[in-house]
Amino acid sequence: MSIKKVTQHPSQNEALIFERSQAGRIGYRLPKLDVVETNIDELLPAELRRDDDLDGVPEVSEVDVVRHFTRISTWNYSIDLGMYPLGSCTMKYNSRLNEKVARIAGFANLHPLAPEEESQGALELIYELQQDLAEITGLPGVSLQPAAGAQGEMTGVMLIRAFLDRRDGDASKDRRVMLIPDSAHGTNPASAALAGFSVKTIRSTAEGLTDMEHLKQVCDEGGVAGLMLTNPNTVGIFETNIKEICATIHASGGLVYMDGANMNALVGIARPGDMGVDVIHLNLHKTFSTPHGGGGPGCGPCLCTSALEPFLPVPRVIKAETPVGSVFSESSSSQSHFRLDFDRPESIGRVKAFYGNFGMMIRALSYIYTHGADGLKEATEAAVLNARYLSHLLQDDFDKPYAADPMHEVVFSHKKQSRKGVHTLDIAKRLIDYGFHPMTIYFPLVVEGAMLIEPTESVGRQDLDAFVEAMKDIDKEAQENPQLVIDAPHSTRIGRLDEASAARKPVLRWKPDQEVSAITA
Repeated sequence: MSIKKVTQHPSQNEALIFERSQAGRIGYRLPKLDVVETNIDELLPAELRRDDDLDGVPEVSEVDVVRHFTRISTWNYSIDLGMYPLGSCTMKYNSRLNEKVARIAGFANLHPLAPEEESQGALELIYELQQDLAEITGLPGVSLQPAAGAQGEMTGVMLIRAFLDRRDGDASKDRRVMLIPDSAHGTNPASAALAGFSVKTIRSTAEGLTDMEHLKQVCDEGGVAGLMLTNPNTVGIFETNIKEICATIHASGGLVYMDGANMNALVGIARPGDMGVDVIHLNLHKTFSTPHGGGGPGCGPCLCTSALEPFLPVPRVIKAETPVGSVFSESSSSQSHFRLDFDRPESIGRVKAFYGNFGMMIRALSYIYTHGADGLKEATEAAVLNARYLSHLLQDDFDKPYAADPMHEVVFSHKKQSRKGVHTLDIAKRLIDYGFHPMTIYFPLVVEGAMLIEPTESVGRQDLDAFVEAMKDIDKEAQENPQLVIDAPHSTRIGRLDEASAARKPVLRWKPDQEVSAITA
């Protein structure tokens, strides 16, 4: 018995909500006024009100609205549909248990201005997360305020600046050089510049590691404030000489900041503080599985040594003994309570309103408690194993520029496929036709035509094998029918965009009869 496939609808695209508008349609009904009517001029001055009778606002029914946005939502690719092999992004599965915990009413409904005595549970949660992250990284000073990895990174660099200014006094003005490897994330030099540092680039070796000779040479030139290093680095290789790197920077009078974007390869295995790192940021929305929610909210904690701790943002959440008879004490004996400490005269100040994105902290602590120490280590081992599995199976089909076994991610280049005119962007677009989200492309910059793949521990062997099969098929297509790959994707509602024109001449606002075809290929 065969099943006949229903003919697809002739239009697979969806009109804009503006284009669905029909005069007179309405999707709401206001209740009768049950309070004394007030003149609108008393509530909102006329100069602040629209006077065009909402001209141009879509007139649609409830059904129009619901179906429109539901249809669009089905176009999305999400972590619940399949793997995101985005290198350096750690797009792991977001556990439903973490989401359930974050929705506990006492947490979800707590107002950020609630007094300390009514916020003890939340403050204790923040404190316990700080303690756990300190243990995981080997760095005792913790601030959960930063709302993103880049902001946590910026906070770390500001701590270095504050420490040097106190240690060296006026002489610190002569120590304003931040060293950054050529494979670093682009936010590293941006953060350094914003904190008042100039940047010098450290070369990588042919093996993908920091060039120690070049590092020592630049340190000998003087003025070094610190080094911003990712470990494992952005080509997915562990910096085996990390202790020597830290010792070299310290000997020159600088400090070592570690970009924690790749911490998913280290949790439960190795601690940056034990390597000699002075300050690090973490990404709770990477390593600790809180959602990458449309650009936010994120959480990028900053952790540091005890020497840098006085400069951390305020307020700090601390554990204190409750005096007998205080509002916190329900018995005749003293007990612990948690409070916000603003008395940090050397602090760099706030970096985020209130105390950071609390919902992400709940999810991260739930993740840590769910796994436990052994589970966190196992997750790290699985993430590394998955990356090495892909590395082994794809290295004969795609150029692998570095021979070393990768950690949690592996980088390939388009070198073999480019001989047929097929480049990294083409491979990524063709991967969409196979049902996979593309990998990170053209990063790190030290690899021409880079394809950075990070499967995370969330992906099982069946999905890994399907991804490998798709990549191998694309390689075969590139050799036998390159134009098929160059013209990809073929299964999407629109073809490939002219990304250069879209970036230079973005259409950000809909207007009637607007011509947007210029951005499509």
